[in-house]
Amino acid sequence: MNQAGNIAAHDKDLTAAPGLFDHLSHLQQLNLHNVLGAVNARQASTLASSRLEQLRQPSAADWQDYLTDLGQRSLLFWDTLRQRGDNTLAHERAGRPLLLKFEYEVLQAGEQLPRPVNYSLLKIVDASAPASDPDQQPVVIIDPRGGHGSGIGGFKQDSLIGESLRAGHPTYFISFSHAPSPGQTLADIVQAEAQFIEMVSARHPDSAKPVVIGNCQAGWALMSLAASRPELPGLIIINGAPLSYWAGTHGRNPLRYCGGLLGGGWMARLGSDLGNSRFDGAWLVSNFESLDPANAWWGKYYHLFSEVDGEAERFLDFERWWGSPTLLNGEEIEMIVDQLFIGNQLSGGVGRKSNGLDLKRIEVPVVVFCSCGDNITSPQQALDWITDLYPSDLALDDAGRTIVYLRHASIGHLGIFVSGEVARREHRELLGAVDTINALPPGLYEMLIEDLPEDAPNPYRVSFEPRRIADIHGDVETPQADDREFALVERTSTFNNNLYDACVRPWLRQLINEPGAELIRRAHPFHQQQFLWSSLNPALWWVAAGAAKARRDRQCVRANNPLLAWQDLYSDQLQDSLNGYRDQRDAAQEMSFYGVYGALNGLLGDR
Repeated sequence: MNQAGNIAAHDKDLTAAPGLFDHLSHLQQLNLHNVLGAVNARQASTLASSRLEQLRQPSAADWQDYLTDLGQRSLLFWDTLRQRGDNTLAHERAGRPLLLKFEYEVLQAGEQLPRPVNYSLLKIVDASAPASDPDQQPVVIIDPRGGHGSGIGGFKQDSLIGESLRAGHPTYFISFSHAPSPGQTLADIVQAEAQFIEMVSARHPDSAKPVVIGNCQAGWALMSLAASRPELPGLIIINGAPLSYWAGTHGRNPLRYCGGLLGGGWMARLGSDLGNSRFDGAWLVSNFESLDPANAWWGKYYHLFSEVDGEAERFLDFERWWGSPTLLNGEEIEMIVDQLFIGNQLSGGVGRKSNGLDLKRIEVPVVVFCSCGDNITSPQQALDWITDLYPSDLALDDAGRTIVYLRHASIGHLGIFVSGEVARREHRELLGAVDTINALPPGLYEMLIEDLPEDAPNPYRVSFEPRRIADIHGDVETPQADDREFALVERTSTFNNNLYDACVRPWLRQLINEPGAELIRRAHPFHQQQFLWSSLNPALWWVAAGAAKARRDRQCVRANNPLLAWQDLYSDQLQDSLNGYRDQRDAAQEMSFYGVYGALNGLLGDR
């Protein structure tokens, strides 16, 4: 059923007040079941009998060893946070260079194009990697520009770039710099990326067209590019990329409600105006962290604290990338929010309100990699574009298109791109199956990766199982038709945007200049935590010297010390509490969303 049909059917169910109350009652029961179930599961894990057996009474010697280790460990932990802040400051002073673990050469800088952009085409020339076969199909990896800095596709060896090099593909990387070019638009970026892919094809005239890989934001940008220039790619792989922005299931995926609860896209306008027409990616990074407060506020720091002797280097490498958000032009973020996340015009706009792109124009096979553990891009948001475009198996067969999807059971959004295990398993097998995917007849397929015994010559067995359109949702409850509520969000957003443009934007833009915008960016809590825990803070003058002495005199506590078990128990209970807060917050957001927009639906009807 298309969006118009969904809206009509949903109107019939919810226009009457009893229908709305029944719907809210169902949501309340569902969320109560989910919240209590999650609490019980966490308690069962935290208080497992095998774990409680370790909670014995510590002796005086245990206390002495533990407290000595605790003092030294605390110094090393604080010093690592200081180094993180210093690394961020040094990264800024160096001009925020690209964070790649691989050697490269710049083939084309986007600033030199007729329509300048802050993107560049790189050729990976790492001397430590196996020699590539120039006749093999080249691979182009597009890095996502969703608030973070560039480099997630290759800031460690076990990565997409590493797996592409390992397979012998000539490997190219489309990166971006910290600040956008003045006046840069999404259309300019699409045009630049098209030129980059043309350059790659010209460098390999005897091989097939490139395999183009887009991660997260780069995934939907790649689909837009392939729809406007279908002759460019040879195969498309999109990882963790949202394409159907209104999709989701009740009791999960709370991120899709945020736009409605905030009144639409006006806050993106406010953010860009406060940044002197440039939007600070720190807001996007902070929003990402708020989805998992247990990890952002405690978990990742406790992991560093508990493993500080061996974890500090990995922590600092990751935080160097994580702690350096980029900027977007105001026009870019406003178009992304208005047309995609609120307007759903990439796939859902077909036949309703479209931005002119038709994903049906994509001619080459498309591979979608998503995860059931992804709280940013749920499987529904990654896959429902298929049902938007091809509502039946017959429609897909008639179109002659080949679509393959691969679902991970549990990995989170960031893990799709940075997990070494995922790189060695899913990304390695995807790149190894390129020829097989190209040879598949038109249709819908699920790629299955089966783990084999350790003594097997290949650790995995890959198969491609034909699927029906109805199989896309797997064992998840058939999603409800929520299009009416999200269409009302779009109308509300348009009204609030117009109100903001008329009443706030004219005078606010007159007040903000670049020094003021930079001061506002520096005052963001995400940036402040970097600066306050750095050598700029005179209160930390003693930390480096204290940590150096702790390293010289290091006395690690014994692994069987019972106080470590008590420490871990406290940490887990704190994380359980934060996870419980998150679950209740998400449930309240869902109830509020349907309460507000369900009531508006009843008041407005078909108007």
